[in-house]
Amino acid sequence: MRPLLTKEIHMKDFKNFYWLKEELQSFCRENGMSASGSKLEITDRIETFLLTGEIKKPLRKSSSKEKKQEELSLDTVITKNHRCSQDVRAFFKTAISPSFHFSTYIQNYFKNNVGKTYRDVVTAWHEEEQRKKDPSYKKEIAPQFEYNQFIRDFFADPKNEGKSREDAIEAWNTIKKLPGSNKYIRL
Repeated sequence: MRPLLTKEIHMKDFKNFYWLKEELQSFCRENGMSASGSKLEITDRIETFLLTGEIKKPLRKSSSKEKKQEELSLDTVITKNHRCSQDVRAFFKTAISPSFHFSTYIQNYFKNNVGKTYRDVVTAWHEEEQRKKDPSYKKEIAPQFEYNQFIRDFFADPKNEGKSREDAIEAWNTIKKLPGSNKYIRL
């Protein structure tokens, strides 16, 4: 049986069960912690709190005191603290395509290519678009999207051929209530 997410939960139980981001955020608010950031960042903050009682600050702090961002161009250099902001999105919608969005691939490109320029990002985006045309191409699924990975793996299993999305969701709803990994396992 899935335990309640309270500050008395055992670390093993916390790590063994699937929690929605909204549940993690609610826990943070109830315990005076920041509820901002990615699901992985929030989970890390809660783990620290449960182990030590320490309330960690979020990794990124947004502040209205931050200096105004310089004009973006193809020569803008990717910095260690790069943010995929609305201004950056608007720039790439103009430089690349009105349909531009921050895919997992592009977000990882920013993280892993500090020192390169926005011109390099444009090239990487076009290369990724070419890879997408290959029928065997599969989009990378970030680790926090356990549901998406489970559904993909469910349908990749030959024994599930002909099954419906509802069947996959039912399987997901069963496994996420159990302790342990939420990964799809072919039996």
